Amino acid sequence: MNLPALLLHPHQHFLKGLLRTPVWFFHSSAHLLSGIPCAQPFKSLGLHCAKWMLLSNGLRRKLCVQATLKDHMEGLSDKEQRFVDKLYTGLIQGQRACLAEAITLVESTHSRKKELAQVLLQKVLIYHREQEQLNGGKPLAFRVGLSGPPGAGKSTFIEYFGKMLTERGHRLSVLAVDPSSCTSGGSLLGDKTRMTELSRDMNAYIRPSPTRGTLGGVTRTTNEAILLCEGGGYDIILIETVGVGQSEFAVADMVDMFVLLLPPAGGDELQGIKRGIIEMADLVAITKSDGDLIVPARRIQAEYVSALKLLRKRSEAWRPKVIRISARSGEGITEMWDKMKEFRDLMLASGELTAKRRKQQKVWMWSLIQENVLEHFRTHPTVQEQIPLLERKVLSGALSPGLAADLLLKAFKSKD
Repeated sequence: MNLPALLLHPHQHFLKGLLRTPVWFFHSSAHLLSGIPCAQPFKSLGLHCAKWMLLSNGLRRKLCVQATLKDHMEGLSDKEQRFVDKLYTGLIQGQRACLAEAITLVESTHSRKKELAQVLLQKVLIYHREQEQLNGGKPLAFRVGLSGPPGAGKSTFIEYFGKMLTERGHRLSVLAVDPSSCTSGGSLLGDKTRMTELSRDMNAYIRPSPTRGTLGGVTRTTNEAILLCEGGGYDIILIETVGVGQSEFAVADMVDMFVLLLPPAGGDELQGIKRGIIEMADLVAITKSDGDLIVPARRIQAEYVSALKLLRKRSEAWRPKVIRISARSGEGITEMWDKMKEFRDLMLASGELTAKRRKQQKVWMWSLIQENVLEHFRTHPTVQEQIPLLERKVLSGALSPGLAADLLLKAFKSKD
């Protein structure tokens, strides 16, 4: 359901209230799925931006959004414009320090820094689109998501795999996601310490980031970090998720290929992830296939080959494969890269890769809308005023949580 359709919903006053505040979302001015997304606050849309068009099949409303880079730059001071220009220039020239600072800016939750980040992203996106056009419309980078349970050897694999890629002339960016503590909110960010050789490679960039409570195994700004890395000239982007379980596969909506790494001796612990995450995998790699674990690795490989045959086919061009690898001996790593290149070429030739990226643009846009709408709701003065009272009533048993939520929403709409 699009935004104009939502305005016709009984909760239209709720959405109108949201439109008065600067909530960021992404769109493309020409075509939502084929263009490069750009950022625009809800408040600049206004209800007047929805124009009515009379078509043969009835009356439809089309959301008219026109955001230009000039509009974003007008609200910045000279110092802020110089700062954004410095980051942008250094980024597209391949300066790692500027890339690191740009990702830090994007990850910031400070309201003003968010606005600067959107200006920077818009400049990078325009540059990214121009480079893709020069490349014949083909993607500039190959995005790969790496996921698996804790202890599967994801970081060890990336160390060996990344060195192999850089030796072959590729520029590699690794976005490693670490879980944040539920009590302190902190994160170890220790993945980089396990990639000592790769972290010293000038053709590789490793960026650990905390989840900060974001579910799905990735961070809130992983999509933005991917685009910044591509703008910096990295042609292979690896996203290493946190140790995941059955349903934490949000990275599949951000990458071209989703690779699942599984240890060979997990036993019954692997049963919980056979459904859900395994359905999203394009390639399953059984890790640590060396020494005494070769026999268990072969057994697990056979089990997953059988399991994948029972799953519904998601692509006409590609059938998920199961392979065995060892980051210690190097067995299967070259073959794995060959499979990944085969996947990329087949998906690109069939047009499925382009369609997949367009769908991911839409998922990205709506995830940002949901995130910012919820944040606006939580920080609204009326909501903050009513929450303590309703919480006390819920704790005393006078109100059910569902009724309290309804009352809070009604109070919010009545004030807007």
